[in-house]
Amino acid sequence: MKKDFADRDVLTLSHEDERLLEIGKKVLMQEARELINASSRFGLEMIEAAKLIFECKGRVVVCGLGKSGIIAKKIAATFASLGTPSIFLHATEGVHGDLGMVCRGDIGIFLSNSGQTNEVLKIIPYFKRLGIPIIAITGNVSSRLGKEADIVIDASVEKEADPLGLAPTSSAVVQLAIGDALAAMVADLRKLKKEDFALFHPGGSLGKKLLLRISDVMASNEGLPVVSEKASVREALFEITSKGYGATIIVDDEGRLKGIFTDGDLRRLIEDRGETGVLSLPIVEVMTRNPKTIGVDELAVKGVLLMEKYEVSVLVVMKEGFPVGMVHLHDMLKAGVA
Repeated sequence: MKKDFADRDVLTLSHEDERLLEIGKKVLMQEARELINASSRFGLEMIEAAKLIFECKGRVVVCGLGKSGIIAKKIAATFASLGTPSIFLHATEGVHGDLGMVCRGDIGIFLSNSGQTNEVLKIIPYFKRLGIPIIAITGNVSSRLGKEADIVIDASVEKEADPLGLAPTSSAVVQLAIGDALAAMVADLRKLKKEDFALFHPGGSLGKKLLLRISDVMASNEGLPVVSEKASVREALFEITSKGYGATIIVDDEGRLKGIFTDGDLRRLIEDRGETGVLSLPIVEVMTRNPKTIGVDELAVKGVLLMEKYEVSVLVVMKEGFPVGMVHLHDMLKAGVA
């Protein structure tokens, strides 16, 4: 049975529960302190590293092993997400063939808390031979990695956050945060915009909101519900039910928009006049004139905003003064825009 933790004040904690909770809080507080300490150390080395990455003509190769390797993989993903070509190089796999993915013009970011990880150090000569600059993120700036690197970023911590003070907890968080900081600084140098970000995430919700257009989700051609202004309510109703959009567009002989008739209009019509003779009425007498419209090239998210503003579920899609489509709120939901 799922517990309701909404009202925290009424919870009665046992001594053991309180002890466990205190451990968790101490971990977060210790890691937070280490992040504050790291930020206070930031200086010219971060600026130089960010500019070096920004000016890179190749890719950012992020290398690490163990927990640092896991953090390195995440940093590489963050750089790529923010528009900087980046790959992860596993230190062990690197010395067994994967160095072939490294090219002149790349930049290396090496992660090692101790700065003495053998597998990471073995890769350094290869980068040196290719003239690839190395940025070190290490907890020991005086280590061999620190001495070999072109730029050294201090990722040292006072203590790890786990109860034993041994597992890479605080150190891993600081490494990750430094990587995030560099990626953000480079993104700023690139003048990255939301539209650029969306290009790297076309399958995500932000990508859909910033890239998907009305033309991508609308009904058109044979799927477009449309009748002549000379049609009757019966003919309009048939078009509504056959196309499944809950509405139909009404046009004149030249194909220009005259109005719209929805299933809601039909219900209100029957409530107002009764069922007798309603289906024989000319559609122009009962249609809604001046329906809400949107341009075919507009972003789909704008369509959602218009639907919310005017409290309608369909919009007529226009191009050069003529209706060319219809978009329903269901289309937006299916596309992940709404």
